[in-house]
Amino acid sequence: MGAKLSQQLPKQPTKPNVSPAVAAWTIEDSERLYRIQGWGEPYFSINAAGHVTVSPKGDRGGSLDLFDLVNGLQQRSIGLPLLLRFSDILEDRIERLNACFAKAIARYNYAGSYRGVFPVKCNQQRHLVEDLVRFGQPHQFGLEAGSKPELLIALAALTTPDALLICNGYKDQEYIETAILASKLGKTCIIVLEQIEEIPLVIEVSRKLGVQPIVGVRVKLSSKGIGRWGTSAGDRAKFGLTIPEILAAVEQLRSADMLNCLQLLHFHIGSQISAISVVKDALREASQVYVELVRLGANMRFLDVGGGLGVDYDGSKTNFHASKNYSMQNYANDVVAEIKEACTERQIPVPTLVSESGRAIASHQSVLIFDVLGSSEVWSELPEPLQDEEHAIVRELYETYVGIEADNYQEAYNDALQFKEEAISLFNFGHLSLTERARVERLFWNCCARILAIARQQDYVPDDLEDLEKMMASIYYINLSVFQSVPDSWAIDQLFPIMPIHRLDQEPTQRGILADLTCDSDGKIDQFIDLRDVKPVLELHPLQPEQPYYLGLFLNGAYQEIMGNLHNLFGDTNAVHIQLTPKGYQIEHVVRGDTMKEVLGYVQYDAEDLIENIRRQSEKALADHKITLAESQRLLENYERSLRSYTYLST
Repeated sequence: MGAKLSQQLPKQPTKPNVSPAVAAWTIEDSERLYRIQGWGEPYFSINAAGHVTVSPKGDRGGSLDLFDLVNGLQQRSIGLPLLLRFSDILEDRIERLNACFAKAIARYNYAGSYRGVFPVKCNQQRHLVEDLVRFGQPHQFGLEAGSKPELLIALAALTTPDALLICNGYKDQEYIETAILASKLGKTCIIVLEQIEEIPLVIEVSRKLGVQPIVGVRVKLSSKGIGRWGTSAGDRAKFGLTIPEILAAVEQLRSADMLNCLQLLHFHIGSQISAISVVKDALREASQVYVELVRLGANMRFLDVGGGLGVDYDGSKTNFHASKNYSMQNYANDVVAEIKEACTERQIPVPTLVSESGRAIASHQSVLIFDVLGSSEVWSELPEPLQDEEHAIVRELYETYVGIEADNYQEAYNDALQFKEEAISLFNFGHLSLTERARVERLFWNCCARILAIARQQDYVPDDLEDLEKMMASIYYINLSVFQSVPDSWAIDQLFPIMPIHRLDQEPTQRGILADLTCDSDGKIDQFIDLRDVKPVLELHPLQPEQPYYLGLFLNGAYQEIMGNLHNLFGDTNAVHIQLTPKGYQIEHVVRGDTMKEVLGYVQYDAEDLIENIRRQSEKALADHKITLAESQRLLENYERSLRSYTYLST
């Protein structure tokens, strides 16, 4: 149990030694801490007021203060949580991608062109898709559909002449008929064969309609992706044809006198490719498949390199799964160079290049803003002075606390753990009162707080203290559902940049994790971006009474909205489309989040029936004199008001 008990009261605790004065916290310190220059450029930065700013046009000028913007929207009765979509960022991403390919084509004297498409599955929201089509018109930017509903969206939304509509996913006769007939509307629909069973179906529908389609094949490459989506390619990939199946497809089309319809080769090695070497390997293999199809007599015109162009979520510019070790220009250069080399060697015309870079286009345009409702911290106040008759285990732990220094903090931590475990054992056998156990637990956390303060100043932290930071973390309760708004954080541990959007000229002295509104232990975010690895806690500011504290989650514009679920019946958040103007900004669209009535309707509850049930119960309670008429009316009014209200908390 450590040293023999002292017969005298130990000295009373004093405040920890204060280090010499250090320079005041600056916004540059916040920039380094939250790595905003790594993942945020050229769109996000911090201004002199300590607020996050957004520059929707990138480095072409013009910025907005996010904190002021959120306050202005709340004054318009648009409550938090709030999804901000910046249409100018969407336009800038499309322009950057096309500019990178144009530069690569010029650099390598590539005789073909680039025609990008946006995969609708990445974000199907109507206003966003309409913006994409509008911004993509100067570049003949098209759409990609991966299902029948997405095909219906793409057919109606895509009005750009000669823009491509790539038809992927599982297909039945109706899907294929619709795609083929759309060519009569002037649409350039390319039906990509992904299952061997689709080949005779396309042939049959084409003959029945008397229309020859444009057809592509998706190849299963042996080159595999990397990270979470590494299995999207390879022999056991979900979609695509093996090399023998592609040869069979060529022969079936030849026999049907439709080989001239085969004009596109498509491959996909997964989303968020973090290493450029993986991209190069896939391009090299796909290029050879392409030239071989030309040699077999196919009328090849397009090579679709699929998705995979990554987003640097942590700003480290490495091959870590939340980053990428290449730029958009590097990617375009390698696509152009590899395909040109293969075609030049075989002396065949180069194809029109197509990419489906949804994540790289859509991620940056969306910012999720939410407020903190409250926090809970472990015990951190100075312990009360030791009393004469306190239990021996309390005295031991008190002495441990008083004696913590920089040269013994690891030993003190082990002693504190031992004393805490002994106290629990004594309590379980009835030898320690509840009050005494509480005293032990408070002292233990006092020890941990003091040890952690010392450990943070060390160049090296011992292995047995690595979890101390997380143990001591505060819990910040956020007005949000992780399952609805950030499902990939919960489902696949995807990292997103998260930081306060104000008070960034002040040092964030707290360390915390984020807990959402759902009644689920998984409803939390406890992994955060860091330069070296992943942090278990986020640096935050102490909450101030009657003052809001806003956090922003960035780069979440791809997949998160559509993949969210209704856990605990928290619905879609409010969404606002913002466009930069010479005088500031204008609100293009406000898409109100779900009301309680709407989410209850999703699970087959009728609001009028619910109200009637409550009314009947109230009448019965009135008759039984269990409730007053005023109380029953107030209950009904609250019930009806709640049905019309946002599913999140009002603050």
